[in-house]
Amino acid sequence: MRRVLAASGALALMTGAATAGGVERSSQSVAILFEQGSYAELSFGRVSPTVSGNLAPPAPAIGSGDMAPGYNTVSLGYKTDLTDRISMAVILDQPIGADVAYPTGTGYPVGGSTATIDATAVTGIVRYKMPSNFSVYGGVRAQSVSGEVALQPSGYTMSTSTETDYGWLAGVAYERPEIALRVALTYNSAIDHTFTVQENGGPSLPFTTTVPQSWNLEFQSGVAADTLVFGSIRYVDWTEFDITPVGYLGATGTSLVSYDNDTTTYTLGVGRRFNETWSGSLSFSHEAGTGPFSGNLGPTDGSTSVQVAAVYTRGPMKITGGLRYIDIGEAQTRLSPTTTNFSGNYGWAAGLRIGYSF
Repeated sequence: MRRVLAASGALALMTGAATAGGVERSSQSVAILFEQGSYAELSFGRVSPTVSGNLAPPAPAIGSGDMAPGYNTVSLGYKTDLTDRISMAVILDQPIGADVAYPTGTGYPVGGSTATIDATAVTGIVRYKMPSNFSVYGGVRAQSVSGEVALQPSGYTMSTSTETDYGWLAGVAYERPEIALRVALTYNSAIDHTFTVQENGGPSLPFTTTVPQSWNLEFQSGVAADTLVFGSIRYVDWTEFDITPVGYLGATGTSLVSYDNDTTTYTLGVGRRFNETWSGSLSFSHEAGTGPFSGNLGPTDGSTSVQVAAVYTRGPMKITGGLRYIDIGEAQTRLSPTTTNFSGNYGWAAGLRIGYSF
């Protein structure tokens, strides 16, 4: 019973932080720490956003076309007990990422511009159970990041080295297993990456980008027989994140990517066990827009989403499938001497997780 309900409580996280603030693609959940015994899981996700806008009057009514290609995500996790009080977990995921590709032939001023950010992180966590249902945990994260961009019509290009750097996390949790209650608060440190850079085909000076710190509050509680309420609050300090190549700054006086506001994402849902084999959940997430302007390489501002998910349990195996619809917040970008209004945008995300206890 407890394992089934706990699985339902994690469903809202399985398709990742699709279209979340900044360039986030993983919620950095530590839910795997609370699986019973030894456990391994493999997750796949596919996110298909549709993001387009139109030049604002008095400019001609020219559209950008869909500039947000779909992308895939994958993650791995393993947890085991070392003693009756000490357990550990290892998580591989893709915490940040970006895929931008403005179509060509539209007449839109930056048509043909592209950008990518690729990242992989490996996180190791150790948890210690204390008396009175409390536990503490902490660990280290190794994170590798690289990126490249090609802007039109200027012809500017930039690519970075792949840099691996380290951060840490720490948290505390409280549990009451008899009612499936769990509350976990996790702090994830910022990680600084200093890149070797090529600009416009030649070497440039290095620059440093900070992948920001964050706080996660995850909770769940049984409210009736076979029924669970769950949710999370995630805060990310996106004002720390800035991509400013030296050559680009000298030519334009601005950053290539930066954010004026931090973000907070709220999730709330309910899970239900139907029988010994099937469980399901319904959840909602909301991230308020921050305005007033977004960057041309990320013309979205906030989101609201709804997700349905189901868990099939057979012996030690759990197969979880989820589908999420995302209403992407309206945004406005600057394109001198005018602006572009991005509205009516949306996305779909699907995920599959296979978990095995042993």
